[in-house]
Order: sequence, then C-alpha cells, then structure tokens
Amino acid sequence: MPEKVYTTPRIDKLGIRPGARVVLVGVTDKEFERELHERTDAVVSDATEAADVVVYRADSPADLARLREMRGWIKPNGAVWVLRRKGKGAPVGELELMRAGQEAGMVDNKIASFSDELSAMRFVIRLRDRE
Repeated sequence: MPEKVYTTPRIDKLGIRPGARVVLVGVTDKEFERELHERTDAVVSDATEAADVVVYRADSPADLARLREMRGWIKPNGAVWVLRRKGKGAPVGELELMRAGQEAGMVDNKIASFSDELSAMRFVIRLRDRE
C-alpha cells in the first residue's frame, strides 16, 4: 500500500500558532517535535504555566484519567489534543475517549490524522464553563 501524502501540515491541523505554549506528554515523535520548535520556542514537558495546547498520547484506557488534570493545564481558550492508535483493535476507542473528555469537563470538537498510525482528537472547555 502506498504511503499517504498529507497536504496540510499536521502542526496546522492542530492549530498551533507561532509563539504558542505547547506541553507534550508521552509524545515521542522527533519529527513532530522538530516541527513544533520551528513554530514556537515554548515547547515544554510540564505545565508550570497555562498552555495554549497540550498534546497527549494515550495508549490505554487508564491513560484517559489524566484528562481532568490536563483541563487545568490549558488557558480557557486552549485545547488538549489526545493521540491514540487508529483502527478497530486500538486499545483506546473513539467513544471511550469522548466519554472521558466529557467526564473531565471538556467537549471534543475536532478529529485529525496525526500520522499513519495515530489519530488526534481535540478537547476544549465549553464556552459556558470558561472564565
């Protein structure tokens, strides 16, 4: 099967703007890190300041419990992108992920292909719940 050709850079799919503060958790894609560093100098692995974007890789249903914590890491208009494996046999299902986001007080509002193996789902704080 031929490799997929992506026309929109994934950093743009994820809405990461120049200067954005981005927290990476569990993401080991060196090419993505390089792309981020070309866009912003504020790429960190901890949430010492409110972030514009958190990118989090969830490899098991237990990983989804951290979404509630991550809600507190983002600015009111920020986003948490959760990366999960694609496919029917994936350990984290789409519905399971949406439910975990709702339980964390967020709503999913976009899905994007992150790579051939990973899908990304964006969670934001509902407008009515923002400060």
